[in-house]
Amino acid sequence: MMKQNQDIAKVIFLCVLWYIISSTNNVVGKILLLEFPYPLTVTMVQLTSITILSDPFFRFWGIRKTSEISWNYYFRLLVPLALGKLLANVLSHISIWKVPVSYAHTVKATMPFFTVILSRLILREQQTFDIYLSLVPIVGGVAIATLTELSFNLIGLISALASTMAFSLQNIYSKKVLCDTGVHHLRLLFILGRLALFIFLPIWTFYDLKSLISDFVTMKSESYKILCLLLLDGFLNWCQNIVAFSVMSIVTPLTYAVANASKRIFVIIVTLFILGNPVTGLNIFGMLLAITGVFLYNKAKYNQRQAQKKQSLLPSYVDLSDKDKSKFHNNDWVEDTRRLLII
Repeated sequence: MMKQNQDIAKVIFLCVLWYIISSTNNVVGKILLLEFPYPLTVTMVQLTSITILSDPFFRFWGIRKTSEISWNYYFRLLVPLALGKLLANVLSHISIWKVPVSYAHTVKATMPFFTVILSRLILREQQTFDIYLSLVPIVGGVAIATLTELSFNLIGLISALASTMAFSLQNIYSKKVLCDTGVHHLRLLFILGRLALFIFLPIWTFYDLKSLISDFVTMKSESYKILCLLLLDGFLNWCQNIVAFSVMSIVTPLTYAVANASKRIFVIIVTLFILGNPVTGLNIFGMLLAITGVFLYNKAKYNQRQAQKKQSLLPSYVDLSDKDKSKFHNNDWVEDTRRLLII
């Protein structure tokens, strides 16, 4: 009982820390992008922060080193995951740059919608009627928020939707990599950040570096402030990733989804209060409707999993032929039969 209470306290502490860091990171990121409209450079600094800060942190805390991962696995799963992380980060910064943070996070509430579609296409996973029904308030709420958004921008909307889809893919495959390789969840963050940095470096050099050099020369008075904001944003993003991956590793996917939805509400409220972007009553209603849909989706997903567990515990009748019965005492056959009974 004591250990269970300690685990619950640990999850609550990590979630509160995650919410505070995430909301602060979003506020700093918005202020930075308003004064420094270079989302690619902001992404570059964040990936560099993950690469530079992670290794000393792991050594200090004694986090185990990565087990041997084959090159085939690297190219088959880790490189696509790193590309997904890179794409999600860049698009997320473009959306925050172009639209208010509260609206960007409302659009990101469509993650269950993309998760259902991608799980169907990739994993051939079928959902219950309640899960499909829960997507209606999500889509409806985002539609209302979009139609009533006073600072609407099409590029911001498309970027927010695309980044949400990329994050959905990342969540699906990150859990698979953690299970397949046994790699520490923070080491996985470091591997993905480093891979994404190496992939992104030529792109950033081509698109942003020349413009940055000329801009910093012409705005010397503001360059120190922007540099401080860049470093702070990179550090906060690293902290947020550390805490988010820690939460994801110790809770079920459902609990993580609920915690993520709650974090989104917290971020929306904090950014509305601090940044003060104008909103209407109908706009707020759309945000609340979309978030409510996320909670309904999580509840429907939980009910589906509970029903699947109950069904798996019911034994099914297996008709054995004479030839099969003769193999019944073979250990492999017993194991195969056991698997048949629990599917």
